[in-house]
Amino acid sequence: MDKKDLNISDEEKVIMSFLDENGEKVDFEAVAKVYLKEVEYLLLAPIDEESEDIYVFRVDEVDGKEELNLVEDDKEFLAVKKEYKKLLY
Repeated sequence: MDKKDLNISDEEKVIMSFLDENGEKVDFEAVAKVYLKEVEYLLLAPIDEESEDIYVFRVDEVDGKEELNLVEDDKEFLAVKKEYKKLLY
């Protein structure tokens, strides 16, 4: 999936900031948006780290607002990863 699938241009980065468990700001770059069974997932990569880790967040609606929740379930994570790989090839 390329940046136009996230509604951003190649020159533009979508940066999202979160607070970690210590209350420190951590910036992530949006890598892709994936849908599984009408559930939206965002794949985010940390900007400050040199690793190539990508984190998968499920977009849940809570009280009418979008909330990002880290996917910790192995089966759900693997399903999103498989769908993401399909989009790449």
